[in-house]
Amino acid sequence: MRILVVGAGATGGYFGGRLLQAGREVTFLVRPARARLLRERGLRITGLGERTTLTPRTILTGEITSPFDLILLSVKAAGLGGAMEDLAPAVGPDTLILPVLNGMRHIDDLAERFGDRAVLGGVAIVATTVDADGDILRLAEPQSLTYGARAAPAPKPLAEAHRALGGAGFDTGLSGDIIGEMWAKWVFIAATGAVTCLMRGTVGEVASVPGGIGFAEAVVAECAAVAAAAGHAVPEKELENTRATVTAPDSPFASSLYRDLVGGRDIEGEHIFGDLVLRARRLGVAVPLLDLVTLHLRVYQGRLDNIPGRTAGGSIP
Repeated sequence: MRILVVGAGATGGYFGGRLLQAGREVTFLVRPARARLLRERGLRITGLGERTTLTPRTILTGEITSPFDLILLSVKAAGLGGAMEDLAPAVGPDTLILPVLNGMRHIDDLAERFGDRAVLGGVAIVATTVDADGDILRLAEPQSLTYGARAAPAPKPLAEAHRALGGAGFDTGLSGDIIGEMWAKWVFIAATGAVTCLMRGTVGEVASVPGGIGFAEAVVAECAAVAAAAGHAVPEKELENTRATVTAPDSPFASSLYRDLVGGRDIEGEHIFGDLVLRARRLGVAVPLLDLVTLHLRVYQGRLDNIPGRTAGGSIP
């Protein structure tokens, strides 16, 4: 199975690298600067005692001449439009697209462009970042990729894709309710992002002050209420895990959204929060705390966008 990984950043670079390491036929669609770096240094995965160097096959925009069987899409939300244009020549009648972006809005955009049948649902769990050298740095042990058809019947190539993704050094799961799993992750990343971004601190810093735990629990309740109203109530066990994550007084945990915020980088505020509060409004769910964090992040992103000469991020790395 020919696999195209769109981007070689923290998520795509990690999962694509593991697939390459396992002997799968993997090609990375990257920008010229990233292609040069990968030629010079290789694709390196480091952290947690590991130092792996791989030699990836790369391709640039405009060089795709035939369809791929599976496309793993892991760009930032801001780069989705450009990525769809770039990967379009790789989509054939039997191609499957596995996006692992946050939130849900990208699914509608991809399905409108490439058709419902081609677009799977996907959830990636991995703690990685790209370090100053351009290497993939692992920050924690969890590493899983869950995917599935968004509606029955499942496309025929899905079974082959499941076999290709398995046994590559990370956990995989073929889900019968991938939309429900995407909602559960959305609740988690929205809750952790709202707590850390709105309070401008780690989970432990928020939870250790008077009122911090109550605030975090209220955020989780708002996120869960939207999911339930949308018909995808998060199982109580998963909700309890989310509550525990955002209320641990000694936790150094900070969401990737918060790390981007304090690092002065573009954020996925609209994709994670703007779309969530829009759905809440349509469903008649009051979400005052989510409204507040959405406004907070819009002001932040607007300030970035108005810096003269600045180019917005989010393109294929």
